[in-house]
Amino acid sequence: MKKLSLYLQLALLVFFLVFLLFFIFFDTLGATFNMDPITPESMVKVFLTGLIVFLAVWGATAMHTSSQDSTIKKMQNEMNGLKAKIYDFEHPKSEEPKKTIPQKNQEDPSGTIKPRQNFTDQ
Repeated sequence: MKKLSLYLQLALLVFFLVFLLFFIFFDTLGATFNMDPITPESMVKVFLTGLIVFLAVWGATAMHTSSQDSTIKKMQNEMNGLKAKIYDFEHPKSEEPKKTIPQKNQEDPSGTIKPRQNFTDQ
């Protein structure tokens, strides 16, 4: 796609250079090709053709840029996944979570809490 964009840009440059030289030297070249004088309609046709070539170049460049951006994003996501796997291998998680010992309640003077006793009606 990048080569297509480059070729289209070169074609656009050649297109405008050829017509620029043709219009500069129209007095001699026009008589050589038995052409009528330059009319506004012919100028509009030339510039519309140039606009179409320019839009093709712009579209090819935009498509190439977007495809490169999506490729870069995919590669970055893959690289981040691989980094995460390497980190997981280097720092394995322990299977048993550490149990924390609950501290005694500072408000309770006895230091132990009696278990709750459920009463049911029988």
